[in-house]
Amino acid sequence: MLTSLHISNYALIDVIDIDFSSGFNVITGETGAGKSIILGALSLILGGRADTKVLRDGGKKSIVEAIFNIAKYQNIKQILKENDLDDDGDNLSLRREITPQGRSRAFVNDTPVTLDILKEVALQLVDIHSQHQNLLLASNEYQLQIIDALADNKKRLEQYAEKYGEYRKAMKQYVALRKQIEQSRNNQEFMRFQLQRLDEANLYPGMLEELEHQRDILANVTEIKDNLGRMLSYLCDSQTAILSQLKESISIAEELDGIVDDASDVSSRLNEVKIELQDIAETYQNYDRNLNADPAQLESIENSLADLYDLFRRHNTNSVDRLIEIAADYRKQLSEVDNADELLKELQHKILHAKNEALEVAREISEARKAQAESFAAELRETAVPLGMKNLTVKIDVAQTELSPTGIDEIEFLFAFNKNQSPLPIRNSASGGEISRIMLSVKAIVAGKMQLPSIIFDEVDTGVSGEIAHRMGLLMQQISQNIQVIAITHLPQVAAKGVSHYKVFKQDSETETNTCITRLNDSQRIDEIALMLSGSSVNQAARDNALSLLRENE
Repeated sequence: MLTSLHISNYALIDVIDIDFSSGFNVITGETGAGKSIILGALSLILGGRADTKVLRDGGKKSIVEAIFNIAKYQNIKQILKENDLDDDGDNLSLRREITPQGRSRAFVNDTPVTLDILKEVALQLVDIHSQHQNLLLASNEYQLQIIDALADNKKRLEQYAEKYGEYRKAMKQYVALRKQIEQSRNNQEFMRFQLQRLDEANLYPGMLEELEHQRDILANVTEIKDNLGRMLSYLCDSQTAILSQLKESISIAEELDGIVDDASDVSSRLNEVKIELQDIAETYQNYDRNLNADPAQLESIENSLADLYDLFRRHNTNSVDRLIEIAADYRKQLSEVDNADELLKELQHKILHAKNEALEVAREISEARKAQAESFAAELRETAVPLGMKNLTVKIDVAQTELSPTGIDEIEFLFAFNKNQSPLPIRNSASGGEISRIMLSVKAIVAGKMQLPSIIFDEVDTGVSGEIAHRMGLLMQQISQNIQVIAITHLPQVAAKGVSHYKVFKQDSETETNTCITRLNDSQRIDEIALMLSGSSVNQAARDNALSLLRENE
C-alpha cells in the first residue's frame, strides 16, 4: 500500500508530506484547492510527462517520492529482481525529480532507472482512476484487458505472443522472398550477364595487389636487372667482390687461430658469413636469370587490371573481396529463381506450422475468455444493480476473428439500463453517471482478484447524490477490505465512510499561495463533513447530520 507521499516545489505546493493508512482513505477540499495538483504530482511517479512549467521555484528541482509497503506482494519483488533493482525489504520507494534545466530523473529504491522501468514497477503498485478514464470502458481493447486479467491469461498470452511472433516472422519472410524472387526474375538476364563478367575475371582474394605488383616489376624490368647486376658484381662477379675478399680473410684467420688470444673461432664465424652471403648471391642470380622483359605478359596483366578497374566502376567498389560477395549474391538470387517454387513451398509449410501452433494457444485463451465473460457479466450486474440500476442487463459478447496480436477474439461489453431495451455498446446506451457507476463496479471486481496494493478514485462519484452516493461509498469501502483505497470526493456520504480523512486547502502568505493538506482529527472531520453537507456555513444541525453519517460507519 501507499504509506507516504512527499511533494516539493510542484505548482502551488512548496512542501507537503502525507502519511496514508491502510483501508479506506478519503481526500476532500473545495474546488480549486489543489487536489488535482497532488494527483498530478503522483502521476509523475507512474511515468507521467514531466514539464518545467510545474516548478514552483524555477531555480530548484521538484521532487515527488512515494513509499509503498510491498510485504504481501511477491510479484513486485520479482519485477525488482528481473530488473536488478535492490530489494529494500518490505518498503519500496519511487522517486521522480525534475530539474530547472528540464531534465527528468527516475529512481526505484534510490537506484536510477529508465522511465519504462519506473512505469513497469508503478503499474504493479497503484491504479489511478479519474473521470476521463471512464471513456476507457468503451474501448474494446480495455474490455479485453479486463477479461484477460480476470481469466488469469497472462502466461497464456506470453506464450501466444511468442507463437504469433514466429507466425508473423514466417509471413514476412514469405512476402520478402516472393518480392525478391519477382525482382530477380525481372533482372535475371542482367544478373546472369554481370555474373558471367565477374566469373570471367577469375577473382580471388589479394588479386588486385598481386597484379599491380607484377605490373610494376615488368614495367621496370630494365632498371631492376641493372640493380641486380650491380649487386652481384659487389658480391661475387669480380676479384674484388665481397666473397673473394672474404675467402682470403678466412685463410688469414685460419693462420691466426691459436696465435691471437680470444680469436680461435674467428675463421668459423667468417665461414658462416660466407655461407649466408653465397645464399644471398644465389637468390639474386636465380631471380636475375628468370627475370626477362616480356611485353606480352605485361600487356596481359594490364588488360586484367583494366577489366578489374572496370568491374570496380560498374559495381561502385574498389575491393576484390566485395566483387566476390556480389558474385555470390547473384548466384544466390539466381538459385532462388531456379528453385523458387520449392523455396516458397518450404516457407508456406513453415507459416502453416507456426499458425497452427499460435491457433492452439489462442483457442485456450479464447475458452478462458468465454468462461470468464459469462461469470463476469453476472458479477458485474450483481455489483452495479445496488447503485441505482435495478433494470441493468449486462452481456459480454465474445466474437471469433482472424489471428491478431491479442488472439482470435473481439470483446464487446453490452448494456441495457431500462426494460424492453436491447443491450448496446456502452457508448450508445449509458449516461455519464451510469458509466461512472459501471466503471466503479468493474474496479471493485478487478481489485478483488488482482494483486494491486492501492487504487485511487478521483471524483468518480461526480453526478450522483443521496442513496446512490451512499451505495458508491459502500462499494469503495468494500474494495478497501482487500486493497488500500484513496478516494478524492465532494460527497459527504462517501467521505464519512473513510478510515482516514485528509483535507486539501489553500493558505495565503503576504507574497504567495500554497496548497496544503492535513489529516483531520475527529472534531475537524465532523466540521468538514458538516461543511460538505451545508455547502456554506457550519451550524449545529449540519454537525449533528455529519456526526450521524460518521456513526453509521463505525
